[in-house]
Amino acid sequence: MGDVIACANQKGGVGKTTTVVNLATYLALEDRRVLVVDLDPQGNATSGLGLERRTADRSIYPALVDDANVLDLIRPTLLDRLAIVPSARDLAGAEVELVGLDRRERRLANALQPAVSGFDFILLDCPPAVGLLTVNALTAADAVIVPIQCEYYALEGLSQLLSTIELVREHLNPRLALAGVLLTMFDARTTLSADVVREVRAHMGGSVFSTVVPRSIRLAEAPSHGRPIARYSPESRGAQAYHELAREVLRRAQAAGWSGARQQLAGATR
Repeated sequence: MGDVIACANQKGGVGKTTTVVNLATYLALEDRRVLVVDLDPQGNATSGLGLERRTADRSIYPALVDDANVLDLIRPTLLDRLAIVPSARDLAGAEVELVGLDRRERRLANALQPAVSGFDFILLDCPPAVGLLTVNALTAADAVIVPIQCEYYALEGLSQLLSTIELVREHLNPRLALAGVLLTMFDARTTLSADVVREVRAHMGGSVFSTVVPRSIRLAEAPSHGRPIARYSPESRGAQAYHELAREVLRRAQAAGWSGARQQLAGATR
């Protein structure tokens, strides 16, 4: 049974989609079966993995709203072991339509059930807001990765999101674990970046990934070519960072047994 990992932060521009696309790629290159679910109506994970969002005829929307089988919505990518449920235009209305549905916070968790046994990892790319799509992702997830940019207000935004995660854990998903906080867009030329890294590590301790993702022109360019960094510039510093992150996630997943906690909880509630 695969690990379901949400990548979430209510702030935009912190590297959520970049992390999902490139972490998924390197997990696939580490011989894991990986599914990306693009929950962001902007569809950047979809285009970043080489699919044309404007012509996408499948998305997670019908699984959320109409109980469609998620297996019918999966599309292949350029990598053999990496697949995606893309974003499409209809996903933009999902937040509104979910409001009136029964068990609205658990629609994604239910929708993903047919897929969890077929993948080692399912990565959920969340929109930059704490709305129903993000709450669904946190309710469906075994663990959450929180990317934060190395900037002045990093800890302020992190505290808000951790509060949301705790609320979801208390009321909707008691097994939800913090996979880790990922520091992104690190600029070694600035004192501010170094100060943020030091402050976040002091505040969060071992919850912070050892990997720090640098600010990188190659990482910024890759999505415009519809390729993950491993296929666009594999020797770049950004590529090396995400490769190391994948290895670190594998180590943490093995040590924590995130999906195992899901199985134990399911057994206890039968």
